[in-house]
Order: sequence, then C-alpha cells, then structure tokens
Amino acid sequence: MRQPAIVSRYNILPAVDIYVSVQGTDLASVAAQVTTLVDDMRPRLPRGSQLVVRGQVQTMQDSFIGLGVGLAMAIVLVYLLVVVNFQAWIDAAIIIAALPAALAGIAWMLFICGTTLSVPALTGAIMTMGVATANSILLVSFARQRLQEGAPPLTAALEGGATRIRPVLMTALAMVIGMIPMALGLGEGAEQNAPLGRAVIGGLVFATIATLVFVPVVFSLAHARDARRSAGAAPIGDVSHAA
Repeated sequence: MRQPAIVSRYNILPAVDIYVSVQGTDLASVAAQVTTLVDDMRPRLPRGSQLVVRGQVQTMQDSFIGLGVGLAMAIVLVYLLVVVNFQAWIDAAIIIAALPAALAGIAWMLFICGTTLSVPALTGAIMTMGVATANSILLVSFARQRLQEGAPPLTAALEGGATRIRPVLMTALAMVIGMIPMALGLGEGAEQNAPLGRAVIGGLVFATIATLVFVPVVFSLAHARDARRSAGAAPIGDVSHAA
C-alpha cells in the first residue's frame, strides 16, 4: 500500500528532519555532542546542502544568553543604584565585593550536586545577587554611620559586622531554609526546579560568609587608606593657608 511522501521544508528548501530526544542526561551535554558530529559532517556535505540544529537547543541557547546578559546587567544596575544611594563609588564597590563569592558558591553547589548549568540555575543566581547585596548594604551602612561618628575604620567595620550579624544571618537562613525542599527535588516534576534552589543555597552560603568576613576587611582597608590620604594632605593645606 502506497502512502504519500511527507515533504518537509525549512527556509523554502527541502529538508530531512532527524529527531533526537534526551533521556537520562541533560540537554546541554547532548547538544554539545550533536554539534561536534554536525561540525565533522559539514565538510563532507554535497554542494548546496547544509546541516542546521533546531528545536529546544535554540531555545536553550537563547535563554542562556538572555539570562547571562541579565545577570551582568543586574550586577551593574545594582552597583549604580548603590552609588546613587551612598554617593560614593568606593562604598558601592565594597558592597558588591561579596557577589563574586556568591557566584563561586553557586558553581560549587552545582558541582557538588552534579547539576548542570540551566535556566533555573541562572534564575537562582539573579535572585542570589539581590539578597547578597541587601545584606552587604546593611553592614556597610552601619559601618559608615560609625565612621561619621568618629570611629576608626577598623572599629567601624568590626562593629558593623558584629551588630548586623543577626539580621544578615536571619535573612540568609530564611532564604536557604525555604529553598531546601526545592533543592531536594522531591516529587513528580520537582527535579526541573531543583537547580534554582541549589544555586540559591550555595550562593547565599558563600555570600553570607563573604559579607560578614570579607566585606568588613575591605571596608576597613579602603577607608584607612582614605584616612591616611586626608591626614597627609592636611598639612599642605595648612601651609598654603598660612601663606
């Protein structure tokens, strides 16, 4: 029994579709293997023929690019917003000093759990940037207040870390505890959102440690240098005023 041939076209040209499904692994690793095979076959194609990888791979790559750009733009916009709020470039840089630690925590948690980078993981990374920045703002704002009251930079930084440790830990722990059920991936279809919870947990753990340890150190060093510069410039100003 004869059946009519199914003719598929792509960009007006006749096309032969080869469907590949993913099972037991992630889409990114399969896409990398398929891309390698396609690149090896392209030089042997007849003239006028071409190989195009389409489907969910294109959607995944577009999502990765969009979320990657969104993550970078989020960091830049947060930095500029903090600059406008504090009216100081240095303090804004001190506040976002914990963000690299958050990114390292995200990568560490995904590696430990054997989870590949995905759209939910990048979404969790963007969420982590906001919480980590808010915790750093709490600490730096109190340290700036103590610095304006006449406290030395090191004392202001230590008091900021000691005074704000409770709200910082409460904010981070509330977020981490809330993400634990999602990170475990229990239940039907829950594995899809597990990377988001794991990324948030790893990022916040590292970001909280950096906020309470690294940020006060950077704050004290930066403002101690400014204090030394001000002390060195003051005698010059007195001499010029006397003249």
